[in-house]
Amino acid sequence: MTNASPIPAAEVRFFSGSSNPALAGSIANMLGVSLDETHVSRFSNDNMYIQLGASVRYRRVYIVQSLSQPVNDHLMELLMMIDIARGAAASEIHAIIPYYSFARSDKKDAPRISITAKLVADLLKTAGATHVMSMMFHSPQVHGFFGIPTDPLSSRGVFKEYLDTCDLSGTIIVAPDMGQAKSAARFAQNLGLPVAAGNKERISDTEVVISGLVGNQVRGHKRALVYDDEIATGGSIAELTRLLIKEGIEDIMVMCTHGVFSRNGLERLAEIPQISQIVTTDTVHMPPERRHPKLKIVSVAKVFASAIYHNFNHESISDLFVFGD
Repeated sequence: MTNASPIPAAEVRFFSGSSNPALAGSIANMLGVSLDETHVSRFSNDNMYIQLGASVRYRRVYIVQSLSQPVNDHLMELLMMIDIARGAAASEIHAIIPYYSFARSDKKDAPRISITAKLVADLLKTAGATHVMSMMFHSPQVHGFFGIPTDPLSSRGVFKEYLDTCDLSGTIIVAPDMGQAKSAARFAQNLGLPVAAGNKERISDTEVVISGLVGNQVRGHKRALVYDDEIATGGSIAELTRLLIKEGIEDIMVMCTHGVFSRNGLERLAEIPQISQIVTTDTVHMPPERRHPKLKIVSVAKVFASAIYHNFNHESISDLFVFGD
């Protein structure tokens, strides 16, 4: 992975929304630029008030904001910050969205529903964003929803760096469903490990059924690395874990890019004795008081810093893409 180098601080402005200022600060620090202030408050009628704390006139503006809980507030905050920068004559506006939560709404699978991933992509463009950078969309088609240049970055590099310090002998990579099978297969190929996937049927937002496994035989392996893009309630992972234990797996490492862990999802998984580690990134901020001893957080700051640096210098960043290996 390419290390980022400083970019000319006078030519850029770097801001963070309220969702993930720690990650924004790490990215800015790697690029050798300051993280400028953003003033956020509310009027008495609950309307949001935002002011950017530095002039953006004819500068390249970078706004870091994950669409994590409270999702709708963080989305509105991002749209307002983009609109402010456009109205203040920024030359470019880069929306850096480490976690694009609306990507899960990527198809019309019921009558009279919104494909919200497309709607939000349109809103970002309308607000004034000239470029979007995100990480590990829920599905490949989400990339095509954007009407402005969009870079979908991969977390596999930082995960591989972490796993290089681990003993992976006898390990099989397992995706929770066929939708993540291709991504898991790429990851398994990088690690030189076999791969399997769960045959999952989603009953509701919190209930799933995994009827079996597709791909390499899990039986005979003692360890499994469950690999997913996002974990919210942990329902899919808990169901898959039950099946893996039945197949003779004794040790399970859970790995995901976006550790949302809503509705006690982290605690639910940590209570399973066979799960020894839960590894995620910092695309979604996890307060220290919510962290469990089994949780390991690896930072994706250098991935975003590298992508921003190469983008600034008109260089290719394809080796950082989701589909690049």
